[in-house]
Amino acid sequence: MDLTLRLSRPAATIAGAVLLAFVSAQALAHRSREHQTRDPRLKSNSALVVDTKNSTVLYSKRPNTVQPIASITKLMTALVVLEARQPMDQRIKITQADRIRGKGWYSRLPIGATLTRRDLMHLALMASENRAARTLADNYPGGLPAAIRAMNAKAKALGMTHTHFDDPTGLSSDNVASSEDLAKLVIAASKNPTIRRFSTDKYYAVRVHRRLIEFHTTDKLVANPTWKIIVQKTGYITEAGRCLVMDTVIEGRSVVIVLLDSFGKYTRVADAVRIKRWMEAGGADERGTRVSMR
Repeated sequence: MDLTLRLSRPAATIAGAVLLAFVSAQALAHRSREHQTRDPRLKSNSALVVDTKNSTVLYSKRPNTVQPIASITKLMTALVVLEARQPMDQRIKITQADRIRGKGWYSRLPIGATLTRRDLMHLALMASENRAARTLADNYPGGLPAAIRAMNAKAKALGMTHTHFDDPTGLSSDNVASSEDLAKLVIAASKNPTIRRFSTDKYYAVRVHRRLIEFHTTDKLVANPTWKIIVQKTGYITEAGRCLVMDTVIEGRSVVIVLLDSFGKYTRVADAVRIKRWMEAGGADERGTRVSMR
């Protein structure tokens, strides 16, 4: 007796269709993975990913576009203040001269409050406190004009050829730079232990008169255990869009990520996650382009 099982014509047709659908799905998934490996499909208007070990560009999108940088500015403010070597424990009173006018002026630090220079820098880097940054600059040797001059001089020394600073907070849309320039700033900031510690703190409290005010980081990735962030800074004004820069470790590689002019509240974080997944999928394995990150 022939015990061979044979499929009927309708059953064979259905099986063939199922097999074809499976093969097509596998091919589509493979093409999708290949596309993801080639391009993380970032939404930010300008972006740059640099391997800091060998100054290799792993990904770039309009890296030389000059645009407002918002509170990314505060990294430079902190850098020049720290290089002035003023006493960090010196207590500084916030005065009327530290008042900020115009869009984005809001601050939780009232006029008349007295904080240490260390407190002000901590709040400026972690919580992007505008009045804290302005007070740091106002109390720089020579005052605010000298601080702005120092910021532009430091930018020039770092080879940031498309950068200009007009104020220490980033509220001015005249504070401009390119993604490539900001990668140089992040690398310089990463060498400073104070900037590393303060910018990656999750929360910090200061006593103002008789009240304790608690501040929190502006970067939700800092609290995410899957990220190892060395330095970070966020920024936002209408003209700049949402911005994010950081020095982080992904797949054992130290990389600087610059994301400028992201549309919407969550796009910059989503783009950072896309970059992380792209690198984990091997998208950055191919040789990039060497650039000068002096």
